[in-house]
Amino acid sequence: MQLAFLEFTGYSENMKFARFSVLLFIFFVFYEIQKAEVVDFESLSKKFDKKRTYDVQHYKIKIEFDRGKKQVFGDVTIQLKPLEDGFSIVELDAAGLEYRFVGFESEVALRYEQKGEKLKIYLDRSYSNKETISIRVVYSCRPKKGVYFVEAEKRNGYIRDAQIWTQNEPEEAHHWLPSYDFPDDKATSEQIITVLPDETVIGNGELLSVSESEGKKTFHYRMNVPHSVYLISFVVGKYVKLADFYRDIPLGFYVYPQTEWVVPKAFSKTKDMFRIFEQLTGMPYPFNKYDQTIVARFRFGGMENITATTLADTEIFAVNFLPNEIEDLVAHELAHSWFGNLVTCQNWAELWLNEGFASFMEAAYRERMYGRKDYMRKIKEDAQRYFAYERVNKNRHGLFNQLARPDDSIFNPIPYQKGSAFLHTLREQVGDAAFWKAVQKYLQRHKFGNARTSNLKRVFEEVSGQNLDWFFYQWVYMAGFPQVEVKPVYYKNRKRLEITFTQKQTVEELVPQAFILPLEIELQDSKGKKLEKIRLSKRTEKFSFKMVEKPQTIVIDPLNKQPLMLLKMQSLETVN
Repeated sequence: MQLAFLEFTGYSENMKFARFSVLLFIFFVFYEIQKAEVVDFESLSKKFDKKRTYDVQHYKIKIEFDRGKKQVFGDVTIQLKPLEDGFSIVELDAAGLEYRFVGFESEVALRYEQKGEKLKIYLDRSYSNKETISIRVVYSCRPKKGVYFVEAEKRNGYIRDAQIWTQNEPEEAHHWLPSYDFPDDKATSEQIITVLPDETVIGNGELLSVSESEGKKTFHYRMNVPHSVYLISFVVGKYVKLADFYRDIPLGFYVYPQTEWVVPKAFSKTKDMFRIFEQLTGMPYPFNKYDQTIVARFRFGGMENITATTLADTEIFAVNFLPNEIEDLVAHELAHSWFGNLVTCQNWAELWLNEGFASFMEAAYRERMYGRKDYMRKIKEDAQRYFAYERVNKNRHGLFNQLARPDDSIFNPIPYQKGSAFLHTLREQVGDAAFWKAVQKYLQRHKFGNARTSNLKRVFEEVSGQNLDWFFYQWVYMAGFPQVEVKPVYYKNRKRLEITFTQKQTVEELVPQAFILPLEIELQDSKGKKLEKIRLSKRTEKFSFKMVEKPQTIVIDPLNKQPLMLLKMQSLETVN
């Protein structure tokens, strides 16, 4: 998912504190971390997992609508396998549904009850983990979330017709689809969606058929690669489709009638993005098609629904004014095909594994297309957006989000822009060759599954041969960023330059007193330039360098290896 560019000025979602018990746990964990700077990465992540008793194999989803009442009629069959023997209760995530039938696919009814946002179905006996169970739920609902009905609207001389579309991330699917609504379970899916005869449905995977009956049209899609529920989607509306191919992969661009002009402007680089992402990841695009569809009143810039990205029309129509931003948006959502859809974060505390990589891949694409200078522009811009967010938001968390909740509060510049700048820093720490080799190994190892930060760290340590405990501790699990004041003094008689570094960041919960910062310093005098290397690890440190004459320039971090460091440089002082 991409945050909306046109709404960037505030990131106005109010982030809320997690429950006291979670904060208490975090406090004690990080109290120990600050003493030892060692994290049990995997155990910490597991605190944010969801209890799971079964593995969904397949969702078969039949949907119709009553537009006047903004109502959804669903008939869903869920194939699942118990994870352990003695399985007798199926608990599905479901909210606001009115049930017409709950039972087996064979139409044998079962006893059920609704408890909060859980549908508990009591099976006829205990089942083993070798058996497959097919549960059918027939229902109706007027979704508060997940499915959105958008009225027709006149715009700039043309009519934008009514639409129906989904937005399921993080956990909105269960407001219209009884399901296991959490990212750590993956299943195949199919959608059979009936609409008005002049409408189009864009869904996930292959379009198997389109049929007409009784003045209605039914679209049948099937997605044969397992995926998380939040990636299931549909868009219903009146669209024009422009088609292309990348190799043998069909590309679809769905826009409103009379707006076809926007496709070459907004989407012309799509095939370049495919090519570059395949080169960088070492992995061919893993799915069977890629559609990009614009919708109205979308609250984000875009959403990476599997094989069927949804994009805010306000963003795409701004391409004449924000061409770079729209190019980044298109790249971001495509990058999720590898980072988020192929390999998915284990839980919402690990969201940065999806969003940080997708944001970083915007810059990596630019590096291949336009050169290193443009890459660095993007990385520094990401860092600045993150700094701006931190200045006005006191409810801090790390890339690993210990305040994670299943709502929009998790979508902010920390997993996105800080995640991007962090990955650049990691690239500089391990070296370019090791970085991309590790990225490729990470994707291969966890493809079609889920991953935690600990999995990523393990791969980078294997490839680089480095112990990265300190690195992931301060950048991923801790919050904030280093604010470094630099005071240089040149002593003429001693012919030495002394530079004092003081880390000024406010020390508060989860913010380190001192970051470890490997730094390069470029010193120039009349005889030329020389590069010095130092390593900060304390609140205040002083370094001395022999210099025959007063330096003309002093540049800290000349190659921008530490974009998450905010530097304040004082004027050079000269003393005898």
